Order: sequence, then structure tokens, then C-alpha cells
Amino acid sequence: MKTDLTKILSIPGQGGLFRYIAQAKNGAIVESLADRKRSSFGASSRISALSDISIYTDDGEAKLQEVFLKMKDVLGDADAPSAKASPEDLKAFFAKALPDYDRDRFYVSHMKKVVSWYNCLKQYASLDFENPGDEDAARQDDAVSGEE
Repeated sequence: MKTDLTKILSIPGQGGLFRYIAQAKNGAIVESLADRKRSSFGASSRISALSDISIYTDDGEAKLQEVFLKMKDVLGDADAPSAKASPEDLKAFFAKALPDYDRDRFYVSHMKKVVSWYNCLKQYASLDFENPGDEDAARQDDAVSGEE
């Protein structure tokens, strides 16, 4: 099954990643990818969808999905380095996976989050991502086939 990064959330102060389940009265109901426990978070929580996150590069920004795919190309079936790896190891890894990352604005703390998210997705979801246009194309195909 493909992973929809618009529904995979990062919540500051909470470990791991969460899948969006539903809108709640004052926030969102989410499910932990790791243990499948459901929780609700208020509107004041700074919830971020992974699809909205980008990494600074020398030429602008790279969407997190693109970065994950480049990491997958470098790693194959292996896990990304641990978030507890040395800063030098993390920088060396990102120099291979995303050679044009902005060394002044993409910090080691960011790298730790990205490798942690990558490993979490690899273990509990899929690194095969839905593209935003896939759903629209599928609807158009259904509409065309329904007309025949």
C-alpha cells in the first residue's frame, strides 16, 4: 500500500510519526504508526504533515518526499543511519543522498529528524509514496471508462 505523506504527521514533543484519522472538535485525532494507539491533539499543537516539509538546498528547497526517495536510492533495503549517529556520519550520508543540501541552513538536528522519520516509515508504513496527481488521474480514468 502506498503512503500518503499528506496524512503522515509530525507532532513536536511526541516521538515517532502519526497517521491522521479524523478532525476533532478542537484539533485532530491521530494514530501512532509504531503502536497504533490513538490520541487527540488540540489546535494549538504545531502538527505538520510530512508533505509540507522541505529541505533547504543550494538551489532552493527539496520536498521531503523527494529527499526520502533519494535516500532510498542510496540505501537500497538498508536502514538510514541512526538519529544517534555522529554528526559527521549524518553529514556524510546526506552529502551522498542530497549532495546539494544547504550546509548553512540544514542542521544536524534536522538530519536526525529526517533519518528517524525515514526509518519509521520504512518499518511501519511504506517508502512507496502516493503522488498528489495519482488520485486525480485515477478519478479521470474511472470517468473515461464509465463513459464507454
